[in-house]
Amino acid sequence: MDWREMEKVIERRQGAVWLEAARQFAPLAMGYIPVGLAYGVLAQKCGLSALNTVLMSVFVYAGSSQLIAVAMFAAGASPMSVVAATFIVNLRHLLMSAALSPFMKQWRLTELVAFSFEMTDETFAVHSTRFSGGDTDKRLTFAINLLAHSVWVMASWAGALAGSGIPAVEPLGMDFVLPAMFIALLSMQAKNGLHWLVAGFSGLVSVALLQAGFDQWSVIVATVLGATFGAGVQSWNNK
Repeated sequence: MDWREMEKVIERRQGAVWLEAARQFAPLAMGYIPVGLAYGVLAQKCGLSALNTVLMSVFVYAGSSQLIAVAMFAAGASPMSVVAATFIVNLRHLLMSAALSPFMKQWRLTELVAFSFEMTDETFAVHSTRFSGGDTDKRLTFAINLLAHSVWVMASWAGALAGSGIPAVEPLGMDFVLPAMFIALLSMQAKNGLHWLVAGFSGLVSVALLQAGFDQWSVIVATVLGATFGAGVQSWNNK
């Protein structure tokens, strides 16, 4: 095989990678697009320019944190308060990274940094399912991440442009899109009764903590307690 034929084979393989990435990302796009639009609209309503709205999606790239930041901007919170709140909300990424780290021991530092920057709740769900099934293809991993990030940025930009023509997102039901997407992701990952039990327990604990005034810590504490509860139930069943 000469170099021209080899080049064509490589191009075909790259095309197949992007097609597979699009196939795996397609279910997430149904959540990314409306949530990104909602974020863009809310950011525009809170006084952020279209440029700043898009730059936040490029450099922060965390849907829940961006929505929280926009709400805090609207409430007149200080910059340090916004940074602290988004940092606390994103602490859950430490748990996600710990779950994926056993599959990435041979990755270079630059690859780990690039992967970590673009990891979200949704891509974590996709990659954890892939990795646990033995599919650790780096090209596909980064293709999914880049596709997801690009769609999020474009949806944010479109929302910022359309914001002036949308009086409120609540009547459109867009404020429920983010929870609905997380429920869909949970249904993809829950494989047995114990998973659903832990999910229900964690959800109830999170709501209880939120009502008790824990605010941003409710998700982190509920996650730790839910994982501890699940590990205890599994250990009990194994005896």
